[in-house]
Amino acid sequence: MTILVTGSRGKVGSALVTLLHRQGLRVRAGSASPGDLTFPADVETVRCALDDPSTFPAALDSVTSVFLYAEPSHTDAFVAQADAAGVGHIVLLSSSAVMSPDAAGNPIAASHLLAEQALAAGPVEATVLRPGAFAGNALQWAGALRSTGALDLPYPQSHGDPIHEDDIARVAAAVLTGQGPRGGTHHLTGPQSITFAEQIATLSRAAGRTTPVDIRTVTREQWLESVSAFLPGEFARALLDHWASTDGSPAVLTRTVEELTGRPARTFGEWAEEHADAFRAEQTT
Repeated sequence: MTILVTGSRGKVGSALVTLLHRQGLRVRAGSASPGDLTFPADVETVRCALDDPSTFPAALDSVTSVFLYAEPSHTDAFVAQADAAGVGHIVLLSSSAVMSPDAAGNPIAASHLLAEQALAAGPVEATVLRPGAFAGNALQWAGALRSTGALDLPYPQSHGDPIHEDDIARVAAAVLTGQGPRGGTHHLTGPQSITFAEQIATLSRAAGRTTPVDIRTVTREQWLESVSAFLPGEFARALLDHWASTDGSPAVLTRTVEELTGRPARTFGEWAEEHADAFRAEQTT
């Protein structure tokens, strides 16, 4: 059995490769830039760029199962090549955003929805994982917490269900190795509904800060202007709309991680402790 893991430079993909390797399984790490991968020498690496179908045949040669990132531009071609190569099972990393009523018109959800639809229309058995927000999204606040200790947020009381990336990898490993059920769709969440303000307080404690973080509530327009240099407007507005819809409204949680792996999902506090160094205040001389 050879398992191809696409997107192996990502948090979930790299954790999954490590898990499968530790179980003694034959795993092939795929990436658009395989030269940047740092896995043990006996982990095979291969160029697999999901936006370049010419890389699919070599990546899929002799593969039995695939962990697939939701890059929709050539999902149909990937599935066709996987079927031709004899792949029997694909696990797709999608997003809980596709559960929104306006998913088809939402720039964040649409790409995942298209990938799901392409898989559903193909001949290879598929299992779809729909996690909520990654706990690692909190790293976007690291620079501000290290330097100024202040953050500008439009909806500090917006709730989320942050899930540890390693837990997503554990679910994927269980499904790929037959420890969990093949087929179907699984909504994955962390074990807590927690607001942005609560996440920031948790990070502050983990980093050993002695003064509270200054959370300043800004308008939508101010936040849009602050991110305009690196975040396309349509994505920024979609995020704002989502945060507005969850402002003061607890997230719906699932126990899917525990049900499929036998271990409870990690808390955001656990993630914060593991990454505390990224949020420690900078020392001045």
